[in-house]
This record gives sequence, C-alpha cells and structure tokens, in this order.
Amino acid sequence: MSDSVSIIGGTGALGLGLGLRLAQLGVPIVIGSREASRATEAAKDATGRLPEGSFEGLANDEAAKRSEIVFLTVPFRSQSETLTNLKSHLREEQILVDCTVPLAAAVSGKATRMLGVWQGSAAQQAAEMVPDGVRVVSALHTVSAEMLRDLDHPLDEDTIVCGKKADKAPVIELINRIPGLRAVDGGLLENSRTTEALTALLIGFNVRYKTHAGLKITGLPE
Repeated sequence: MSDSVSIIGGTGALGLGLGLRLAQLGVPIVIGSREASRATEAAKDATGRLPEGSFEGLANDEAAKRSEIVFLTVPFRSQSETLTNLKSHLREEQILVDCTVPLAAAVSGKATRMLGVWQGSAAQQAAEMVPDGVRVVSALHTVSAEMLRDLDHPLDEDTIVCGKKADKAPVIELINRIPGLRAVDGGLLENSRTTEALTALLIGFNVRYKTHAGLKITGLPE
C-alpha cells in the first residue's frame, strides 16, 4: 500500500471536500466511484481547483485496494451495497473510516430525523460487513461538506473519532494535520450512535440559523 488516502464516494460533497483538504497537505488522493468515468471526472475537477494536488479517479473496487486508510463517504442508503461490493477488495489491517449517517432524508424523510439501525449505528453496521481484519473507525459526522469544499473558508471545529485505540491513532493524526480541524477521541465504536445523531442536531441549527454550524468541545487538554 502507498501513503495515499482512498475516498469511496469521493465524487460527493463530503468526499470531494475531504480530498481537497488532504491534497493541500500533499497527501495523494484516490477518488472512488461506482463508475470509473465519474471518478476520473471528479479527479479532473479537483485538479482544476487545486493544481498542486495529486488526484486519481478509479472505480470503487480499485480505489479500495490502493490505500491503508479508506474513507467511506457514500450516503447511508448506499452503505450496505457499497460494502458488499468491496468485500473481496478490502484487506486485513486496512482502516475503513465510516462517515455515513443514517438520516431519514436518505429514504425521502426529514433530514433531522435519525433512522434506527439494528447494530446501533451506521459504523457498527459497517464493522459487521467488512472482511475480518479490516479495522473500522467513525469520524467526520459533524463537519460541513460545503465548508470542507470551500478552500477559502478557514476551519475551526472538532470532529469526534470512535473506534479501538490503535485503529483511531492514524486517523486522528491524519485529521489533525488539516488546519483548523481537531480530532477528538470519542471512545469505542459503539459511541458512534451518539456522534452520528449529532449530525441531525447540527442540520437543525443550520436550518434555523441559516449557517453551517460545527462542533467545538471545550475544556480538553492541549
């Protein structure tokens, strides 16, 4: 594996924004999509916005093979199908960072209402679906995709990362490299049911205050 980062669903708003922010740091980005042509087009678009960045567009299965850390940024309605299709492509010891949120909007409902997930959270569902040995972490539920994509907008917020300590460490280190974004250790993966629900809360804030609210946790040590 290379030092690249793969983003499954990288043609979407969150995936593209994350890719741009990481590419600013010199991280090679592999954009994955169900259709290789869409991924290639997204890579061209990203290069146009950030010429100094390194972007490659591939079909999801090829993108998933390329990196030690793989972000899953697809809508929740696509999570199960995507992971099913990637079962023979994800490898032991890879880290899958699940960013999906089970919002009712994914099935034509209200964006501020959460769907019940039998496993407890989208991240826990992902952990049940990946091959043995793939390490699942959750993160980025509360970060605005629009603010990530706007490279002129300075970030100043936290994101909670859940999972096993050894699995979270490289993800926390990577996220902390993004200026203005701080990764906070949220404990075990089961806590994702709480962090995912914060997305619905923030959407409500955004609607009422017409903004793009973020999360800031105070009182933590430096």
